[in-house]
Amino acid sequence: GRHLLGSESLVSVTAFKLLPTIGSSFPLYTHIPTRRDMAKKFPEVQPGGSLILAWQAKDKKILVVGGGEVAAGRILNCLNADAKVTVVCPASGLNEEVAYRVSENQVTHVDRVFEPSDLDGADMVLVAIDDPAASTVIWKLCKEKKVPANIADVPPECDFYFGSTHRDGPLQIMVSTNGKGPRLAASIRRFIGDQLPKNAGNAIESIGELRTKLRKIAPKPEDGPKRMRWMSKVSDTYQWEEMCKFTEEDLDNLLLFYPPNKVPSMDILLALRGGTDVKKLDVFDGSFGFSVGA
Repeated sequence: GRHLLGSESLVSVTAFKLLPTIGSSFPLYTHIPTRRDMAKKFPEVQPGGSLILAWQAKDKKILVVGGGEVAAGRILNCLNADAKVTVVCPASGLNEEVAYRVSENQVTHVDRVFEPSDLDGADMVLVAIDDPAASTVIWKLCKEKKVPANIADVPPECDFYFGSTHRDGPLQIMVSTNGKGPRLAASIRRFIGDQLPKNAGNAIESIGELRTKLRKIAPKPEDGPKRMRWMSKVSDTYQWEEMCKFTEEDLDNLLLFYPPNKVPSMDILLALRGGTDVKKLDVFDGSFGFSVGA
């Protein structure tokens, strides 16, 4: 649009396009969206953040340089992600936890200081040593080889950060301050964890198992939209406490309601336990009730 009446008294004039009309003596105007209109329509870009991802590290080769407390935390995170971890550190530098993981063959241990050849074949490098100069050398070598790396407590020498995480079975929540306040991230993570329903992980396990079962009875690509809508309805219908108590029988009974695209109430699921035939229940007369899938 244009602005009239000078710079101190601006009046915005919205752009319109004149369209021809049939059977009418009045012209039809259509609004042409301005840049300001479009800016209000879409989310605003907030630069300076990180691209938060759940990286699938299973069977990836991760090199950890160091054997102290920070390294122990990094190692545990990697093992939880089913990565293949190699620790490069003199035996004298291993703390109790790292030494334990070495003794249990949970990690591969290289009993010496870092050498450039250690980077060969590595998918990720985590450095946690009390030697800034050596850490920077490793960082530069990683850059040359294009291997993603994290140098503990040196944000400028990190391709990624380790956030503060909450874990409950399959549920993982990460809080990141983008390297600005790790202690604050931990505080926020504890707050979030305290607000979550108890046994949320168990509920998620049940829903995950239901999805797996559903894919077996509706495996075709064209079944995808219906599957997603039905699973969304299931997730919205039950309380967390109810989903935590789902039995294998409950999951199988739930699937009986997928073909008609319905979701039964918890009362119906309880009534079906013990092998009760769903056809013998008056589920559609209002006695129990059901939710219709969207």
